[in-house]
Amino acid sequence: MLKQCRQYHDEREMALALALKEVAAELRLIDAVDLVAFIRTGQFGNVRSLVNASTEMYFKPGTMSFADSGDVTLNWTGEPSVVLNMQFHHRRVDVFFRLLLESEQAGVEIEYITFGGKSPDPAEDTRHLIDAIADARFALAVCRHEPAVKSATRI
Repeated sequence: MLKQCRQYHDEREMALALALKEVAAELRLIDAVDLVAFIRTGQFGNVRSLVNASTEMYFKPGTMSFADSGDVTLNWTGEPSVVLNMQFHHRRVDVFFRLLLESEQAGVEIEYITFGGKSPDPAEDTRHLIDAIADARFALAVCRHEPAVKSATRI
């Protein structure tokens, strides 16, 4: 049973990670020093504005948002790592997750997920999430090569 639950969790993270590929690429265009400074000094309104600007081209308004918290890993020997706590809300699906931004890649870790009208079948809930993500995204007219996004399970 635990293995089956992990499978659904991994599938859900993968679906969300793939949907956020372009958003993560946009966010990584922001100077890491600025993101670090905003998070460390609690200027979450600035982070929210940057996240909104990065998501508005890809997601319908109100479906993807910054959850007003984040974290930074910064040391003398390595690249910075920024974690933004995020929320996806659409079609009675709420996902609270962490978006990890690093210099070459990004990742998604789902913290909590709820389904309005939860099905007894976890596979059906996963399909509901995938459908909600697809409906929340704008259709893209231009395809671009984007750096990889990883989930807790690597893409």
